[in-house]
Amino acid sequence: METLISLVNKIQRACTALGDHGEDNALPTLWEALPSIAVVGGQSSGKSSVLESIVGKDFLPRGAGIVTRRPLVLQLHKIDEGKEYAEFMHLPRKKFTDFAAVRKEIADETDRETGRSKQISSVPIHLSIFSPNVVNLTLVDLPGLTKVAIDGQPESIVHDIENMVRSYIEKPNCIILAISPANQDLATSDAIKISREVDPRGERTFGVLTKIDLMDKGTDAVDILEGKSYKLQFPWIGVVNRSQADINKSVDMIAARRREREYFQNSPEYGHLASRMGSEHLGKMLSKHLEQVIKSRIPGLQSLISKTINELETELSRLGRPVATDAGPSDWSRVTQSFSNVTFGLLLLSGKLYMIMEICRSFDQIFKEHLDGTRSGGDKIYNVFDNQLPAALKRLQFDKHLSMDNVRKLITEADGYQPHLIAPEQGYRRLIESTLVTIRGPAEAAVDA
Repeated sequence: METLISLVNKIQRACTALGDHGEDNALPTLWEALPSIAVVGGQSSGKSSVLESIVGKDFLPRGAGIVTRRPLVLQLHKIDEGKEYAEFMHLPRKKFTDFAAVRKEIADETDRETGRSKQISSVPIHLSIFSPNVVNLTLVDLPGLTKVAIDGQPESIVHDIENMVRSYIEKPNCIILAISPANQDLATSDAIKISREVDPRGERTFGVLTKIDLMDKGTDAVDILEGKSYKLQFPWIGVVNRSQADINKSVDMIAARRREREYFQNSPEYGHLASRMGSEHLGKMLSKHLEQVIKSRIPGLQSLISKTINELETELSRLGRPVATDAGPSDWSRVTQSFSNVTFGLLLLSGKLYMIMEICRSFDQIFKEHLDGTRSGGDKIYNVFDNQLPAALKRLQFDKHLSMDNVRKLITEADGYQPHLIAPEQGYRRLIESTLVTIRGPAEAAVDA
């Protein structure tokens, strides 16, 4: 089943390349049907530390306020041997072996999309990490939930982040990884609150408790981890991440994992739960569960893809033959081969339509820049529509075309001689159509100018 996770990884990357990343206006809507694991948590909940513990590398930006401002699709690929490296989808030919450079590139790519205004964007960043120390897994790291906007952010940022998170986790194919700190009241957990709203029975929510080692002396999280305080369908998992002092000292992640294991094994409170605690167990458990979900969703995904292909074939019949390409040989299993074939057909057919849409979007953006003054030539455009077009329209003989005799003639020809208790629709329609034909010449001349 590891092949299935790799296949879904490829489909997710292809969807994003074609403009489909789960938004309402995306084409097509395959992304929404793909199983995914969304990581949800409030600011300072330890979300970044959990992800880095699963990967075993420091690679996420850190700082005050909202650091994650775009979804990060993190795809982990287990390799048998070799040096660990990372790749970004927007830099397909570049391999990163320095994970400090990965952290910088995440921050830089975020700024390229959002600017330095601390705004957020729903366009995801795709990062793949290849390592012998990870399990095959795909996670979507979402911006941390917050209650107040900081300087430089609009007041709507709180609701914008919540709406973005909700748009991911409300989908029935999304597995929710809810991160909550143990040193805060679980009733106030942002992650539990929002996951409860979209998954009230806890059927697709995994609870992760962080900062267990930072709880007040004399207190523990046993009731939560045993599912007595808040019950989910899946067992709660506790983790002990590196402290800020450890991060500042660049404490080795392998050593941190070993210390985490020792903490649970030697703890009198958590010793009986040690076998299912820790970031290593969390990664393995999520990978296994994701494989099971993907396997159960294959028939539905194949049906969706086949249906979408038929719809796109009808739509693309007006656009000409699709660009031919060679899919190449494959050694996938029968199930994944069939799944891949229909997916390839979908992506191939949608490629041309998406290319046309992108050309239109690009033209629209450039035209706006001309009008806004960012590009030169805006004054000429304004002159055409403020002077040239109105002058040409004034020269048209609308008085003759809209004279009472001509209006009566058109209405009579369309509706016949009969009294009208309501407006004669066909006559008015002909009058409007004939007027549009009259102004077509000046309108086209304005566009050409």
